[in-house]
Amino acid sequence: MQSLSAAQILQIWELGQRRHPLEQALLLLQAAYPQSTQQQLANLSIGQRDAGLLRLRELTFGPQLNSLTHCPQCQEKLEFSLTVTDIQFADPLDQVLPADDLASSPEYDFTEGDYHIRFRLPNSYDLGAIAPVEDATQATARLLARCLLSAHHQGNAIDDIQSLPPDVLTQLSAQMVEHDPQAEVLMPLHCPNCGHSWQSLFDIVSFLWTELTIQAKQLLQEVHVLARFYGWREADILAMTTVRRRFYLDWIDRTTG
Repeated sequence: MQSLSAAQILQIWELGQRRHPLEQALLLLQAAYPQSTQQQLANLSIGQRDAGLLRLRELTFGPQLNSLTHCPQCQEKLEFSLTVTDIQFADPLDQVLPADDLASSPEYDFTEGDYHIRFRLPNSYDLGAIAPVEDATQATARLLARCLLSAHHQGNAIDDIQSLPPDVLTQLSAQMVEHDPQAEVLMPLHCPNCGHSWQSLFDIVSFLWTELTIQAKQLLQEVHVLARFYGWREADILAMTTVRRRFYLDWIDRTTG
């Protein structure tokens, strides 16, 4: 995997406008892993997908992540920083891709009392299927139903997931998190203003797409200035290193200021 070039950043940003975050995530991964098919990438577990996005973010923008949130109790604005290593729990995606057998996801199983459950991990197709469901409880139930491969009670097959007791469904959710820890990254936060402590979900797709949007608009502004001053083509400007573009921009400021 390599970092995104200036031209790739603009291309991905342009293609991803008004698309669902699930599609934006796959656009980013396709640029990072051009040797893999869209089906392979969509069949990755959510944790594997996010591990790849974290690595892409580190290569493109560096390991430091700066973010802003508000305390849910007093609404105080809080700034915090972390590194990719702080929230990287999954194996590098380069160890998984490319692989021809990713169309069939790994299967897992566990026993809870008299129930034996076999399941797979959620992927982008699954999240896309439940995206229109507004009720969180219904969305979770539908997601579990899609990922449940088989269920047996005392050796007898159970066809309807609604027949499973709540403790089994709770254990199923817990097993998914255990086998795919990168899929749900919770950050412990503390408000120095009111003393409130809580956990916040870190969404790498939203975080990276926001950074990509900021960088794309900055690049367009740089292209506009350099093309207007020197008459260079967009492709030639984007092919320059960041250092060279910034040098020419500084020179323009000094000569026209």
